[in-house]
This record gives sequence, C-alpha cells and structure tokens, in this order.
Amino acid sequence: MRKNVNLLLLTFLFTIASIGQTLNVTGVVKDATTGEVLPGVSISIKGTTLGTETDFDGLYSIKVDKGATLVFNYLGYQKKEVVVNESTINVSLSESAETLDEIVVIGYGTQTKKEVTGAVTVVGSATIEDLKPTRIEQALQGQVAGVNITQNSGSPGAASNIRIRGVSTNGDSRPLILLDGRVIEDLSVVNPSDIESINILKDAAAGIYGVRAANGVILVTTKNGRRNTDFKSMLNIEGGLQQTTRKIPLLNATEYALLANEAFAANGESLPFPNITGLGRGTNWQDQAFETAPTYSIDYSLNKGTEKSTYSLGLSVLSQDGIVGGAKSNFNRRNARFNFNTDILENLKFTSSTIYTNTNKKNLIENTLGSVLFNAVNMPPTTPVFDANGDFSQPPVTGTGIEVANPLAQVDQAQNRTWVNKISGSYGLNYKFLDYFSAETRFQANYSVSNANTFNQIFSYGNGNVFNVDQSTFVDFKQSFFDYTFDAFLKYERVYKDVHDVKAMIGTSVFKTTGRFETILTSNATGTNLNDVVLGAPVLNGNGLEIFRNNNNGSNLSFDSRLLSYFARLQYAYDGKYLFSAVIRRDGSSNFGPKNKFGYFPTASVGWVASEEDFLKDSKLISFLKLRASYGIIGNDRIGGFRFVSVLNGEAEYVFNNQLAQGLAIGPIANPEVRWEQQKPLDIGVDVELFNKVNITADYFRKTTDDLLVAAQTSGIIGVAAPGSSVPFINAGSVVNKGFEFSIGYKEVVNEDFNFNINYNFTTLDNEVTFVGNQTGIIEGGSFGVGQEPPSRMEAGFPIGYFYGYKTNGLFQTQADVNAHATQTNAAPGDLRFVDVNGDGVITPDDRTYIGDPIADLTMGLNLSFNYKNFDFNAYAFASLGNEIVRNYERNLPLTNRPTYYLDRWTGPGTSNSFPRVTTGATGNTLFSDFYVEDGSFLRLQSLQLGYSFSDSVLEKLQFDKLRFYVRASNLFTLTKYRGFDPTTSNGSPIGGGIDQGFYPNPRTFFFGMNVNF
Repeated sequence: MRKNVNLLLLTFLFTIASIGQTLNVTGVVKDATTGEVLPGVSISIKGTTLGTETDFDGLYSIKVDKGATLVFNYLGYQKKEVVVNESTINVSLSESAETLDEIVVIGYGTQTKKEVTGAVTVVGSATIEDLKPTRIEQALQGQVAGVNITQNSGSPGAASNIRIRGVSTNGDSRPLILLDGRVIEDLSVVNPSDIESINILKDAAAGIYGVRAANGVILVTTKNGRRNTDFKSMLNIEGGLQQTTRKIPLLNATEYALLANEAFAANGESLPFPNITGLGRGTNWQDQAFETAPTYSIDYSLNKGTEKSTYSLGLSVLSQDGIVGGAKSNFNRRNARFNFNTDILENLKFTSSTIYTNTNKKNLIENTLGSVLFNAVNMPPTTPVFDANGDFSQPPVTGTGIEVANPLAQVDQAQNRTWVNKISGSYGLNYKFLDYFSAETRFQANYSVSNANTFNQIFSYGNGNVFNVDQSTFVDFKQSFFDYTFDAFLKYERVYKDVHDVKAMIGTSVFKTTGRFETILTSNATGTNLNDVVLGAPVLNGNGLEIFRNNNNGSNLSFDSRLLSYFARLQYAYDGKYLFSAVIRRDGSSNFGPKNKFGYFPTASVGWVASEEDFLKDSKLISFLKLRASYGIIGNDRIGGFRFVSVLNGEAEYVFNNQLAQGLAIGPIANPEVRWEQQKPLDIGVDVELFNKVNITADYFRKTTDDLLVAAQTSGIIGVAAPGSSVPFINAGSVVNKGFEFSIGYKEVVNEDFNFNINYNFTTLDNEVTFVGNQTGIIEGGSFGVGQEPPSRMEAGFPIGYFYGYKTNGLFQTQADVNAHATQTNAAPGDLRFVDVNGDGVITPDDRTYIGDPIADLTMGLNLSFNYKNFDFNAYAFASLGNEIVRNYERNLPLTNRPTYYLDRWTGPGTSNSFPRVTTGATGNTLFSDFYVEDGSFLRLQSLQLGYSFSDSVLEKLQFDKLRFYVRASNLFTLTKYRGFDPTTSNGSPIGGGIDQGFYPNPRTFFFGMNVNF
C-alpha cells in the first residue's frame, strides 16, 4: 500500500514538473533530397508570433514549451510541423512542386494555399523567368484564368490594359496594382527579373483594399535575400531580333490602276490611268515601313543575408527598337532596386524596398486615322518613296483625302522623346508583443517627373494635308506626380486548444496623390532634330509673344485626391477544416461631396476543407478538396475629381478697358449628389488535388456593378455648351459580368532524368448592361471612317461597348433586286444590301442594330514544360474566342489603295455576294455595317523556349553555381481569320474598343540568352 502511495506521489510530482516545462530545442534543417543544409528557414511556434530562423549552417535554437508545435517554413519547400517532445529536433524538408503557390499574399498578410477562401491566383518567379517578358503584363496573359491582357499598341514600351473578370464600368476599369505594398499606376516601372511572385485577387478578397480594389488587385512582391547566406550573384543577358508577324495583302501598282480605272468608269469619269503599261508592282509601302529591329536586356542581382538582416540589389537595362521606325520608336528602361530587411530587436523588424526607374521613349503616330501604318495601307503603290528631286513624294493631289501621307516622311519627320524618372519606396516596422499580438506600420511613396519634347519642322505632306506644318514649333510638356500611403494595423493571432485558429486585424490607411502639369510651346524654332533645336527669340505680334506658356487657363494645372480608410478583418479556422473570413472597411474619398464622402463596404468568405474529414482523409484518389464561397460590396471612386462642386476651370473671354482678355468661368456642371459606384462580387469555387499530381480549380463568378456614372441629359440653357463646360454626371447605370473559370495542372516526375508539367485554363465571360438611366438610355463612343456616327454603344440588354450599325444580306445582283428591296439611298447592283430591321420599307439610321461586340466569350491558356537531363523546354499558348473587331484601316477613297480581297469584288450578276462593286459615285457601301466587322478570335503561341544547363563538373571548374544558355521565340505564330495586322488590337476603352485603325502589331522576336549564377 505504501509503495502504491509513493508511486502515485512520484507520478503527481512528475506531472506537475512537466506542466509548463520549457525546453531549449536545437537542431539542423536539411534538404530531404540532397542532404544540404538550409539557411534562413523560418521556424515559428504554432499559434503565436514567436519564432527564429536557421543560420548559415542550417542550425537553429529556440525556447519552447514541451508539447507545443514547431512550424518549419522555407521558400520552395513543403511546410512541416513537429510536436516538441525532446530538446533535439533535426528536420528534413522536401521541395514543393507548387513552390510559391504554397504561400499566398492576401492583403496586409499571407495565408497558406490551404487556408485561402477567396479566388486568388499566384504566378511565381519561375514562370516569369520562363517567359522573360518585356513587360510584366505579358507574363499574366494565358497564365491566370479570368485575367485578360490587351495592348494599346505593339510598339516598344506601349502600355497594356488589364481586365480582371470582364469590363465592370464605363469609366476606369484598371485593377489596383501594389508593388511591395505601395500603389503604382502601371507595371512598366518594374523589371520582370526582380519579381518573386504576383498574386491576383479576383473576388471579394480584394475588399480588404477598399475602393481602389473594385476591379481586382495585383500584388507584386520583389525578391529579397535569405538569412545566413553568403553573397549570391545572378546575371541574365538576352538579345533578339524583332519582325512583324503579318503584312496585309494589298494591290500592287498594276492591280491598283485597273481597279481605279474601273471605279472611275463606273461613274462615267475619265480614267486616271489610261496607260498601265510599265506600272509593274510599284511601291510596297508595308515593306518600306516595316523593318527588322534589335532588342536586348541585361539584369544583375546581388543577394546576401546575415543572422539578422537580408540584402537584395537589382540592376537592369532594356532597349527595344520598333519594327516600324526603328530607332525613331525606341524604348529603353533602366532600373535599380534595393531591398533591405533587418531585426532591430528580437521582436522589432524593419523592412524596406526602394526602386528607381528611368524610361525613355520615342513615338510615331499610330492607331489612328493618318497613322504611319494606316498610310502604309492606303498610300497608292504607283507613288514612289522619293520624287525626281530626291525629296519624299506626296500622294496624288486629289482622290486620297487630306489624311493620307507618305509614311516614310512621317517617320523621318518624327522628332520627339518622352523620359520619365521615378523613385518608389516602401518602408515598414513590425513589432511583436504579448505572444499573440503584432503592430505594423508602413509608409509607401512614389515620386515621378515626366518630360516630353516635340519638335515640329516646317514640312508639307501634300496639298491641304492635315499633317502639314506651316510654322515650326517646339513643345515642352512637363508633369510631376507624388503620392503616399500610410498604413497602420494591429494583429492578434492565436490557436486555442489546437483547433481554434483565430486571426484578427484592425487598421487604418491614408492615401494622397497630387500632380502638376505645364506646357511650354515655342514658335519659330529652328534646327534639324531635337538635339540641335534653337528656340526662336520672342517676337511681339498682335496676339502677344510668340513664346507662351499654356496652363490650360489655370484648369487642370494640378490635382489633389485623398482617401481615408478604416478596416477590420476576422479570420477563423476550426481544426483546419472549416474556414471563415470577414472584412468591413469604411472609406472616405475627396472625390465626393459631404453627403456621400464615406461609405461602408463589407465582404465575407467561407471555406470547407473536405479532404480533412474522416470520409476522405485516407482517400487515394482525392489528395485535397476545398469548397469555398465569397460575396461582398466594394466601392469605386475612380471618377474625375470635384464632380460634386462647381470649379473655375472653364474658358471665358472678358473685356477690360476695351481690350479682350482671356479668363476663367465655371467648368463642368456640378452634381452634389454624385456617389460611389458599387461592385457586388459573388464567387463559388472548388480546389481539388488528385493523386498528389493533378490540381484542379473551378470558379463560378457573378459581378454586378451599380451606380455607374453616366452623362445626364440637360438643357443647353444651363451652359453645358460653353467652352470648358460639360453636362453633369449622375449615378445611373448597371452592368453584370458572369462566367466560369477552370484550370487544371498535371505534374509528373518520370525518373531522375525526366519530369514534365502541363497546365490548361479557360474562362467564359458574359457581359451585359442592365440599366442606363439617362434620357436616351444610350451612351455612345468610338469612331469609324470620317464624319460618321459613333459605332459603339452602352445600352441595356447588350454587352458594354457593342457595335451598332447596319446588318447586310449580301449584295444586290440586279436592278430587280434593288427595286424589290426596301428603299435604300443610292443603291445599285453590286452594292451592299442593308437589312430593313424595323420593316418600315425604308433603310434609315433606325435600322441600325447589334452587329458584334469586342468582348471575348472564351479565353484559354496552355502551358507545357519539361526537363530532360540538362535540357529544359517550355511553351505557352493563349486563345481568345468570340469577340469581333472593326476593320477601320481602309480610307475607301477613289485613289487610295485597297486590300487584295477587293479583287473578288462584284463585277456583274453572280460574280460575288461578298465584296461590293468599286465606283467613285455615291453609295452606302462605306457606311458602318457588319461588312466592316470581322471575327477577332485567335490562337497565339506566345513563347517557345529551349535551354541547356551545364553539369556540376563544368560549373565546379568555372566556379559558377549555374550556367545556362537558351534560345527563345515570342509571338511565334497566330492562327486567326482576322485580316488586319494583329487580332489583339484594342485601345482599352470600354465604349469604343476593338476598332482597328492600323494597329501597330506585336512583333515576333527571336532571342538568344544566358543565365549565370555565382
């Protein structure tokens, strides 16, 4: 009995001693495959903010209670959790096939992919390195379901349009872009090689960022050094040659002359080319305009880490000439980046990221009536490049309009440059206290100065040409921008009883952006180019000095916009299976008046990790299964400033002492009731992994945007027609985007020499305007031809920006066809036959109807990669289906050139039912109709790359860590029925996009490159 009592007492004392026992745990962390030590591995105590990292030798030491759980995290490796039962714990980590996909940036924090309840997609640095894009946006096209990228132009340095899950507004549809936490307007300031990851928030998860996030959020994270590592250098060098992917088949000189003669004869006029002998093929203006252009890029990075600090330096330069104009359309970019993070104290960390960017760009006239490529299509092939005197030739005096000019003369006369200097920084402090709390502050700022100079020399392109310069001018346009964001937030993170994972955050954010503009125009400038231009001396004339400063009469000289926000987020997970997240954000914007300045925007999401349930836990088929859903309301304040109050930014003339003086007047009419646009995104999704090899993600989304801003119908009595004035804007529009996203990936390691990876994704999109609350119910936009009604519309029941024109039903074959048809002005056999839509027996503008839209119904991406021994291969393709493009690059005048499909024109009954006759007489054939609307669907092989990496034995001799050579081709081929230069044409406008006026094509480029690590 006494023995039993002693035993119980001993057990009791041992139990008491064990409770709260703290161990000094030590160990080493290694790679499970190679056995190499891993420096910089993050080790945290689960459910707290406490932790440490491994040193240069992979060693670590941490004080922790017995029975607690240590979490080992390392970039590119699978996370591992170990329960502490002893003082020595050695850990081996296995590489993660999904690398950065394991850690997802969600806004003011991160989550593991398993925990995410929103529609978030990650693009890692490996994908970006494979593509080697000139601009980051090119790495997103085809990689991320629901994200569509179009370029304003294929010229060097041209901006891109990013749309996440459709076009949600008739205004600014750009997503919010954050670079290491700071706002940037576009991605051109970032060197793609500096990027660690890109996270795209596509649903209500974006609500944590408030009103700037209504169109989605793109979070860009740049590379950092790793703790306890020696200096590591990476050098990437690449050079390539660019060429156009397509030339439009045009008539040669003989074909052109015959067709012109036929057109003049059809109208009873004398022939312009009575003798076509000797004309031959004439001038191929496209061959003259296009050229093979060089491009190159060099980037270097240096990383290092100590026990407490990490450093990362990046330097890069890129230069790209244009396939039109060569050096006259050159773009070059220089980047310098420095990231520095350090532990000031054990629980106080400092982070910083600074980027300097310098860009220089030269421009040609493009994507408009009279652009260089527009004229390369329309200039007569019978006209030589140079005349008998060796000067640039001019188009015929009549028959080609006043916009068509010698495109080579346009290139020669182009004297302009735009250079931008921008510095961008993000700096933060994180303080951890009381085991479960952390406080963080961040200050982010951007400052940029842009200068644009243009020198217009006296030059004549032809009789009455709109581009003629009668007086030389020098224009200096300057603009400067500054913005800052200050964030401060408090976090609480704790795990209760090992199953209740609670994370809470409250915070505030302040954003301010300002800008200033100034234009100086000097007349009578002399010189031959921008480098030797001499400004003329001030000369008095009846209107004052020849040199004047244009500040837009004081209007828009500067702007100032501000946001003040408060936000809170609660995240809860039970036993790793049941997930919940909710956000409430209060935003205040200076763009709205006192009545509507602040708004409340809630979002929420839920998730269920079904694969953690007992009925699936041991499944050999389903490795992972998560169901999730999200919904919320997100505001949008991206409208013109001060719409709620009258501002003196209009134009006026006043008389003082019998002298006329320029002055100011009230500008656009104010609407004090103007308020937020509101987006209501719904997402229902599922994430599945099968056999630990196949990853599937599927989402249904529906995004409703209400209170769109539209121009009100008002009486002219209130002064809306005055110079500088305009109608007020009202909240009176709604649009819905809905669709389905699907992506599937398969990875396989066949043996130690061979592995491959294949990924496919597609997105369907249905866009419909549901309400336009102005008097007509219609908003028009875009342009077609000369002097015609706008071809694009926003109207309830149709996609935003749909094409509105005449439907055709073939051609009139005989006069009897004309007589039997509804009355159509100037109709004759061989003309387009317009459909009498309203059935009133007369073809009028009321018969115009829907004839297409520029929004794709389906987009797809396919990515394939494999590694065989020392060789690596990857290919990326993208497809867009179901959108239409307006063909507007034909001037359609008597003596302009035409594409070769006009050889199939109507020449008599039964000869053609597709292409109308040619004539110089009046017809309706040039009116906007579906004759000019084409299928814009395409499939493009965006990138193809083959590389070879040298073996370890060679590297050891060279003392390199990596040496790889590769060849790469971008935009290798495009399959499409569209007959223009490039089916990706777009100007980014929600109403007026998809109209091709001679789109500068994206070039096909062949590269050779080298990667060296040492």
